[in-house]
Amino acid sequence: MLPWQNPSLTPFSVPLQTTGVAGSFPTGLGSNPFHPLPLGFVFRSRSKEEKAASTDKVSLTDSTQPRDPQAPKGRPTPKRSESQTQRRSVANTSMTRKDASKRQRDERRVQMDKQRQALAGRGNERDLPARDRGPVRKYARDYVDARFNVAEFFLPLAVVILVLSVVRVPALQNIALLLWLVVIVLILVDSFWNVFRLRKQLAERFPGESTKGAVPYALMRSLQMRRLRLPKPLVKRGERP
Repeated sequence: MLPWQNPSLTPFSVPLQTTGVAGSFPTGLGSNPFHPLPLGFVFRSRSKEEKAASTDKVSLTDSTQPRDPQAPKGRPTPKRSESQTQRRSVANTSMTRKDASKRQRDERRVQMDKQRQALAGRGNERDLPARDRGPVRKYARDYVDARFNVAEFFLPLAVVILVLSVVRVPALQNIALLLWLVVIVLILVDSFWNVFRLRKQLAERFPGESTKGAVPYALMRSLQMRRLRLPKPLVKRGERP
């Protein structure tokens, strides 16, 4: 006799067996007309214990499963420059803003001291300002410092001419005016001569190298008095650079 042919058995008198997995349907439930699927079972929510057990099972499975070394990591490998930048940023963030400002001031002070010594002729040439670096600029300085330049005497002559022009003597005022013209002509002639000679010397000494800006740099230096020039002169007058 089959179970559904026995009138003494009700649909819920047959024991139900489950698979043992949290949230699974009981075995045989809904598989025959005598075991219909209850609506309460369909719409019921999983308890907290069942959710925690399933989560622990998944995490335990993931943690105990060994990772294949050939399997992809899921993210690209960072470049060395990116890693160094990240480590440097982490190291910098450990400093406070006050410490960083103090460090920058100290570095700037050290750099200024080195530059001051280089301008005075006692330091390294690499610490000079950018406009004074290089063998071309050094040769231009030595060329100007090794000779007498009319332009470097312009300030003393200008004071003398100004004093003569203030005196209310017509003869002295005429002499002052004449001196102005003579000084200006001498400065122009001497400057043109310096430009011509310096360009020729630079082309012979530094063939194939860029000498852009060296001639104006030398002319500006020739307008300064020898004692006021920076960097300090390293050659004597009349000495070949």
